[in-house]
Amino acid sequence: MRILLIEDDTVLGAAVRDQIAADGQSVDWVTRLDAADDTMAVAAYDLILLDLMLPDGLGVGFLKRLRQRGDVTPVIILTALDQISDRIEGLNAGADDYLVKPFDLSELTARIGSVARRYSGNPNPIITHGALDIDIAARSIHRAGKSVQLTAREWALFDALLARPGQLLSKGQLEDKLYAHGAEVESNTIEVHISRLRKKLGAKVIQTERGMGYRLGPS
Repeated sequence: MRILLIEDDTVLGAAVRDQIAADGQSVDWVTRLDAADDTMAVAAYDLILLDLMLPDGLGVGFLKRLRQRGDVTPVIILTALDQISDRIEGLNAGADDYLVKPFDLSELTARIGSVARRYSGNPNPIITHGALDIDIAARSIHRAGKSVQLTAREWALFDALLARPGQLLSKGQLEDKLYAHGAEVESNTIEVHISRLRKKLGAKVIQTERGMGYRLGPS
């Protein structure tokens, strides 16, 4: 998943960025709304984390403009504004969730996962795929009853494929899900992760379309 973080508090922003990266996801962090507009013009995001009070304007106005132009990217508001009226305004503007500062970073991870599942069309965190029993919320997988341990990057890659069953994802698309803009990525990184996933989850769990990309194998 590729996430855009719009937050001008450098301490909180760094903590959130590091939490998302530790979860194996890609995150781009900006501190202004104009910078958010610029980066959204050149990159596609799966989710936006939006502060409401920013140096060059209000997050609610940014969110309203986003929705008015038909952009349906999920948005979670992160703010110190804790009045019911503030929450109602944010949700009515098109936010999918609202988290009041200060918050626990593990709760943020859970909220991100919940919103992502709703948008993928499968809000149920428990999925069975062939011999795999997958708990998306707990990030746990059992294969034929035995626990399988994945690294954060392996999980993020598998989750990206799992969220789009049958859909072909290119190597570039998968790199975008795992790495921030400008990050150096080895040319064979995705292939290495795919190979490790097949060893852990089964040789047929991920299909390769040579020269095109990868998709989740049939269950």
